[in-house]
Amino acid sequence: MLALLGRSLLRPGLQQRLGVIRRCFRAAQSDRCPADIPPPPPQQADMNRGQGQVRGQIRRVLCVAEKNDAAKGIAAIMSDGNARRREGMSKFNKIYEYEYNLFGQNVTVTMTSVSGHLLGLEFKAQYQKWYSCSPVLLFDAEVEKYCPDNMKLIKRTLEKEARQCQALVIWTDCDREGENIGFEIIDVCKAVKPNMQVLRAKFSEITPNSIRRACETLIEPDTNVSDAVDVRQELDLRIGASFTRFQTMRLQKIFPQSLANQLISYGSCQFPTLGFVVERFKAIQAFIPETFYKIKVLHDVEEESVEFSWKRNRLFHHTACLVLYQICMEDPIATVSSVTSKPKSKWRPLPLDTVEMEKLASRKLKISAKETMKIAEKLYTQGYISYPRTETNIFPENLALGPLVEQQTHSQAWGGFAQRVMEQPGGPNPRQGKKSDQAHPPIHPTKFANSLQGNEGRLYEFIVRHFLACVSQDALGHETVVDITIAQENFSASGLMIIARNYLDVYPYDRWSAKVIPVYEQGSQFQPSAIEMADGQTSPPQLLTEADLISLMEKHGI
Repeated sequence: MLALLGRSLLRPGLQQRLGVIRRCFRAAQSDRCPADIPPPPPQQADMNRGQGQVRGQIRRVLCVAEKNDAAKGIAAIMSDGNARRREGMSKFNKIYEYEYNLFGQNVTVTMTSVSGHLLGLEFKAQYQKWYSCSPVLLFDAEVEKYCPDNMKLIKRTLEKEARQCQALVIWTDCDREGENIGFEIIDVCKAVKPNMQVLRAKFSEITPNSIRRACETLIEPDTNVSDAVDVRQELDLRIGASFTRFQTMRLQKIFPQSLANQLISYGSCQFPTLGFVVERFKAIQAFIPETFYKIKVLHDVEEESVEFSWKRNRLFHHTACLVLYQICMEDPIATVSSVTSKPKSKWRPLPLDTVEMEKLASRKLKISAKETMKIAEKLYTQGYISYPRTETNIFPENLALGPLVEQQTHSQAWGGFAQRVMEQPGGPNPRQGKKSDQAHPPIHPTKFANSLQGNEGRLYEFIVRHFLACVSQDALGHETVVDITIAQENFSASGLMIIARNYLDVYPYDRWSAKVIPVYEQGSQFQPSAIEMADGQTSPPQLLTEADLISLMEKHGI
C-alpha cells in the first residue's frame, strides 16, 4: 500500500506511522496546494485537533453542516425556530444566525453548510494528460488537493465567516466521509483564522434531544477516521487512473476500429462488482439443463386435496424412477408412519441497517439503491428518520424506544398496531442482531409524518413498519408434518395453522400463509387418490438483481 501512496497527502499522525509526506491545504492563498508543503509547528498542529475545553472568550461560533437541509434543521432546533436567515455567496447554502448557550456562555451562532466534499484530489498538471507519462508512473506521481469550481463560492463563504468567529463546530454527518469533509472545512477555516478553536458535534438524528445533547458533549474531530478516507481516496485515484489509462490505451491499439473513442474504465470497487455480473452471466450461458423425474402422491379428503412430496425429491435416471413408481403402483396403500405437531414461529425482522434497507427497498418497493439513499438522506435532514448510513442492527440500551413508538400511534394506517406494541408485556421489545459500527443506531423513525408523497412517503412508511415489526412479537403458528410410506418409499406433507400474526399485521412485506391439512393418525392406512410420475428440467441461475448484487458486495466487503 505504501508503494501506491507515493507523494501522499496524509496528516501528521499517519505520516509519522507510515513515513509518508503530510499534506497541508493552504486554502487562504490558493485553490491548489502541492503535496509536499511542510507541516505547521507543533503548537499549531495541536489546535487542528480541537480541544476538550474551550479557551478564552468566545463571542461568535461558526457551525458547518454537510448539507443545507441539515443546517436549516439544526438551526431551527437550536434557535427554537427563531433563526435569522441571510444569503451566502452560494445560493444553495444559506446562513442562519441565532443566539445559543454554548461553552457555558451566550454566543452568536453562524450556521451554514457545504455540499458534500469541499475539496478534490488530482495529479499535478504535468501528469493530468493521458499521454504525458507512462501509466505506471501514476503510482508515484505527485497529487494535490484542490477546490473544484462549483465549490469555490462555498469556500469563500467559509473564509469570510471564519474571520469573524473564534470557534468552529463541525456538524457534518457522523461517518468516515463526514469526518473527512469536516477536516476539509477545518483546513479552509484555519487557513484564514489559525487560532480558531475547533470542536465536533456527534449526533445520529436531527431531533431536539439529539442536537441539544450534541451541543453539551462536543468532542475533538477524529484525525484517524479522516486519514482513512484520505488513504482510500488516494488509492482509488492512483489505481483507477493508472489501470484505466493502461487498459484503454492497450485495448485501443489491439482493437482500433471498435475502441478508438472508447474509455475502458477501472475502479477498485467497480471491477470486482462487474466480475460478479459477468460470472453469473457466464454461468447462465454455460448451463446445460437436465431432465429429472419424481413421484408425487395425491389424497383427496372431502373438499381438501393433500399433495405428499417424495423424500428422495428427484432422480435424474428415468429407468430408476420408473421402477420405483411401478413398485408403488403394485401396492398402492399408504401407511401413516408418523404425525408430528410442533409450535412454529416466524421471526420478526432485525433492526434496519443500510444494506438491508437498500435490498428490501429494491425488492419490495422497486426503488433503486441509489434513489433509496437519496430519499433516506432527505428524510434524515428533515428530521423524520435517524442517520441512514449505519452497519448496526442492534438497538442500544440507552435509546428510549417507547416515545418513538408512541409517536406513531397518531397514524390511521398503523397507529392501532403501535398502540398494541405499547400495551404488550414489557413494551417495545426489539429483536437484536449481531452487528454494530459503534457509531449509529439502526435506522428508525424519529418523527411522525403524514404528508409525505410519492417514493418519500413509501420509503418512510417502510421504515416505520419495519421498526414497529422489529419491536413487536414474532408470528406464532402450529405446524403438523405427516409422513407416509408406500412400498417402502417415503413421502411427506405439512400443514400450518397460524395462531397469532403479531408483527405480520403491520408488515406486509413478509408472507406466512396457513395451509390446512386433514387429521391423520399414526398407523392408519388410506388409498391415495393418485400416484403420479412427473418430469421436469433444471433451471439456469437467474440474472443478478440489484438486491442480489448488493448482498454479494456486502459479503465480499466491497
